[in-house]
Amino acid sequence: MDKNKKILVIDNLSAKVENKEVLKGFSLDLHAGEKLALMGPNGSGKSSLANILAGHPSYKITGGSIYFNEKDITTETPDIRAKIGLFLAMQYPVAIPGVNVANFLRSALKAQKGKDVPIREFRHELKRNMELLEIKTSFANRYINDGFSGGEKKKMELLQMLMLNPKVAIIDEIDSGLDVDALKIVSNGLNKINEQNNAMLIITHYKRILDYIPPDRVCIMLNGSIVNMGGAELIDKIENSGYEWLEKVA
Repeated sequence: MDKNKKILVIDNLSAKVENKEVLKGFSLDLHAGEKLALMGPNGSGKSSLANILAGHPSYKITGGSIYFNEKDITTETPDIRAKIGLFLAMQYPVAIPGVNVANFLRSALKAQKGKDVPIREFRHELKRNMELLEIKTSFANRYINDGFSGGEKKKMELLQMLMLNPKVAIIDEIDSGLDVDALKIVSNGLNKINEQNNAMLIITHYKRILDYIPPDRVCIMLNGSIVNMGGAELIDKIENSGYEWLEKVA
């Protein structure tokens, strides 16, 4: 895939949730194979953006457009967005009692591809990815996130992502609550996704995950829009000075 190609284009997007404006003329593009870090203080709209890109029905788009591979997906449903290659790794993964991990993942692959994946091929890929993320094989028969620790839930998000191999992965603060060992494992999984020339939008507050996944660009969000864009120097400035300086220049 051409790394100069814009795979995701967000054009002048405005949106509300419960009559509160969360995006205000937000514009951003993401290239094939790019790792883009999106940072900003609490309440700046980062997680709202992630939910809007995934098609969350509680959010109402009031202006602008979203394009995926040059196709307008502004009004598409979450399942259509997932089928074409958009994936959201959630900050707070939910438990689904009664649905085991292996059956869920095989059903998700069938929905994405429009046909069943041969069982031997599926099992081989599942085992390989579980080993990469250091997930015990017994978890394949457990109910999704039911009784899982915070770190196990984050690994399960990554397992779904590795199995589905999305063209664009939106990573919403997946590093929150992870210890150092879990962070290294999760970061290794994310880098494996990027090796396939897939793009990543990494939403985070902290520098530590970006030490393991160095971004190509860093964008800073404030009050529902991008206020600064640059390289690793922005990460260091936030680490050293927080976000107060942004309000002076925004």
